[in-house]
Amino acid sequence: MNPLPRRPRGAPPHVYRITKYDPADRDERGVYTGSEEAVSDHGPVEAAYLEAIAAFAEESGVRHLSIREPQAPLGFTHFGLEPAVEGGGLAGIFPPDLTGFHDGARVPVAVGLELVRAMLRDSGAWCRLETEPDAFTGPAFTGPAFTGPAFTEPAFAVHVGWDQYVYLSSEGPCPAAVARTRELGLHPEPLDASPYEAEAGFGEPGEQCPADDDFWARLRGCVAAGRAALLEEMYIDNASRWHRLDGGAIEAVRARLTPRAKLAVWPDLSTDVAAVLAALPEDGLVEFVREDHDGRITSEVDDPQEFRARTAELSGARAAAVLSVYTGERSPLFAAVLPDTDGVLRARWRTEPAPPTGTGPSCASCASCAGAGS
Repeated sequence: MNPLPRRPRGAPPHVYRITKYDPADRDERGVYTGSEEAVSDHGPVEAAYLEAIAAFAEESGVRHLSIREPQAPLGFTHFGLEPAVEGGGLAGIFPPDLTGFHDGARVPVAVGLELVRAMLRDSGAWCRLETEPDAFTGPAFTGPAFTGPAFTEPAFAVHVGWDQYVYLSSEGPCPAAVARTRELGLHPEPLDASPYEAEAGFGEPGEQCPADDDFWARLRGCVAAGRAALLEEMYIDNASRWHRLDGGAIEAVRARLTPRAKLAVWPDLSTDVAAVLAALPEDGLVEFVREDHDGRITSEVDDPQEFRARTAELSGARAAAVLSVYTGERSPLFAAVLPDTDGVLRARWRTEPAPPTGTGPSCASCASCAGAGS
């Protein structure tokens, strides 16, 4: 049974759970006991979901939606009931490098509906779709993202959950859209709140630190002092790009970062790749970061045994490191989130906590680094 939380402050007041499941087929706990399968039919029922969402958007006066907290499919496992799709179902919606699929990217409702289709099919990619009435438009995005003039749209949100559950929130009650949803054979049920509201228990641990002028000054200082060498750009959840920062590369790297990306600063990789491989833990999951001899840096998450099985391949790297993927065990030197171009931090990502000064390689309060960058 899906949880029914209370509406967070600032969320749209009218919330509906839209499903193909008849409420008459639920038991006293609200668990569905009917015969409908918990997967998309890739046909008329799926189309009904999309038409219902479009009806709510039209009645609400919403023409564009912002992508919030986008997630790439996990490469090492897949939790959906349908087979994973290469690219997470984003092929044909965004280019192969996923330009335009990032937090805050504004897309037309039609593109948002294609994202909903991919999520209904458990393709792997996921995001919230919401309006941002106070958002700064910023520079034009490429691909299908919205590039028109700024304007204020009402609060509106579409959240796709497991098992064909869709949660739709709007400023108005949308009686025509509710009626149309029923005509389509779906069941709109009023709720107090969407269980997928970012403030309704799905928040991340950690802090919200902006990548402001102080962050970049500290970064320049740490690089100059030889303590930092790499910047990890988490442009969407579960996916990173790695940038080497020596040779005066900081400003060039900064100029091409994805809007609202999470950033983490790391020391250099080890050139003793054999020792890195030998130190792999026995179980759990780890992230293996490698730099090839051409300077390309990549990372992947998997079971340590899988990396051991690839020792011959991985030993050819120029340098490498193994990082924990678990909260509280993954400690960059320091971390931050990119604000919008007007300086406002609208992303809701949380940053990785740095270790307390004196317990690890933290630069969070490193006066020597700050001085070196001034």
